Amino acid sequence: MGIRKAAFGVALLGALAMSGGAAVGQQADPPPFFVPPDMGRGRAELPSQPPDVPYVPTPQVVVDAMLELGEVKEGDMLYDLGSGDGRIVVTAAKNLGVRGVGIDINPERIQEAEANARQAGVENLTEFREEDLFKADFSEATVVTMYLLPSVNNRLKPRLLSELKPGTRIVSHAFDIEGWEPQRVVEVDGRTLYLWVVPENPSQARGPR
Repeated sequence: MGIRKAAFGVALLGALAMSGGAAVGQQADPPPFFVPPDMGRGRAELPSQPPDVPYVPTPQVVVDAMLELGEVKEGDMLYDLGSGDGRIVVTAAKNLGVRGVGIDINPERIQEAEANARQAGVENLTEFREEDLFKADFSEATVVTMYLLPSVNNRLKPRLLSELKPGTRIVSHAFDIEGWEPQRVVEVDGRTLYLWVVPENPSQARGPR
């Protein structure tokens, strides 16, 4: 299983290089509030450091399924790690009235996300931070979503277990977390989604038996 996922990650990077980094396979459908980047603004500011993960938009049907799998509801505090154009945070705010924070290292993605939040009328519920995932504070989250690579998930695992409150739900698109068996795995539109719930004791996060 680990070899297959690693190979998928390599294929993902290769496909991005061939397609200019826009998408892998079918182009993800933009949500109805999506605002394309304003090409008239000129070249966007470059990230302060190379991103750990290439930008691949999540199809809207998968966004909706991730929020459903995480049982996201009003009163939750959602953090999306590697938030891209902000569609998960904006969808949760617009459709569910949920406050959310998106974290991304790329300032161009932050600009797009803020524009999408304005277009959807949810600026009061959303915030987008240009930060390094490994340094950002996401401890107030009750739900975490992510579409990262296996190596990044695994590097984040100690922080997810030690800094998030017990009961916090974690939903990952496409990749699991090594050594931590998910509570649920679902298939949506050909994509795999994983759900974990942070245990009372981090030692309770074990791999498959």
